[in-house]
Amino acid sequence: MAGFSLQDMLLKRVMEQMPVGQMLILFGTGGMIVFAILAYRRGEAIFASGILSPILALRSVCEIAGHVFFFNALALTTLSSVSAVLQATPLFVTIGAILFFKERVGLHRWVAILMGFFGVMLILRPGLEGFELASLFAVLGTLGFAGRDLGSRATPIAVSNIQLGVYGFLMLIIAGIVALSITGSVTIPDERSILHLITAILIGSLAYNFLSLAMRCGDVSVVAPFRYVRLVFAMGLGFVVFAERPDNLTLLGGTIIVASGLYTLSRSNKA
Repeated sequence: MAGFSLQDMLLKRVMEQMPVGQMLILFGTGGMIVFAILAYRRGEAIFASGILSPILALRSVCEIAGHVFFFNALALTTLSSVSAVLQATPLFVTIGAILFFKERVGLHRWVAILMGFFGVMLILRPGLEGFELASLFAVLGTLGFAGRDLGSRATPIAVSNIQLGVYGFLMLIIAGIVALSITGSVTIPDERSILHLITAILIGSLAYNFLSLAMRCGDVSVVAPFRYVRLVFAMGLGFVVFAERPDNLTLLGGTIIVASGLYTLSRSNKA
């Protein structure tokens, strides 16, 4: 989550100079190259046979939708608010885990997750002053990422995390093409934007690999609440880099979110 927050901060900087579609194509190409090199060094095929499975096809659709909507929201609103909306992902992932993987979630864990969602609502304040319509893009992106995470859990064992990374970043390229077909414009980035993009690719690749590992090896309903800590990192980066100043309700919501995630972890350790 720390890695994804750093990635988002860097890409938000990049999108100050180039459209979302172009950024996604470049970011996806860079990440795909990184994972392809890792696959080659480990003696793995870049694309496994399981890559053509229906589950991965559905995962790909979710990944494309998630990134198109999320990065448009990131370009139009603040890092803090977009990251806040993203914290609803564990709720949708947990519901999906119950429906599709028959995981059992106790009352205490449900209460903790719902309290985390309540914290998100405090930050967003839908229908009240301060709510940004563009954050709806982040909501749609959140649904896409939840589907992506559930798809990671159901991915055939024959597909390694490295191969999953290659495939995931390929979906970013497709997402960028979709977005660019709508905007229809490209720019030539300066040296600083190129440096930010390269750094984001390296950090994002590492974070992506860790997330895939966690979703495939751990209990989904336990791993999912760790997304809440992404908000803490995002708020800190938003404050330092973009001079974002969260108000008292935002800080209260963030505190509730973190507390719910930590409580969920403590309950899982006692189980």
